[in-house]
Amino acid sequence: MSSSTEPSTATKVSEPAPIASEEKPKPCCACPETKQARDACMLQSSNGPIECAKLIEAHKKCMAQYGYEV
Repeated sequence: MSSSTEPSTATKVSEPAPIASEEKPKPCCACPETKQARDACMLQSSNGPIECAKLIEAHKKCMAQYGYEV
């Protein structure tokens, strides 16, 4: 019996670090967590741009880390 110890590859869940352009995801797939929260807020609020401003800014910040200007 052999014991296999695999190193943990993703234990930290935080904002992604800037990555090389060849590994850059498409804009639609870059920040799914912030996109989902922003979209849900926009659909459920009567005045989305004002009520969801913090979520919109968080998504813009995430996208900027991948090199996208929104």
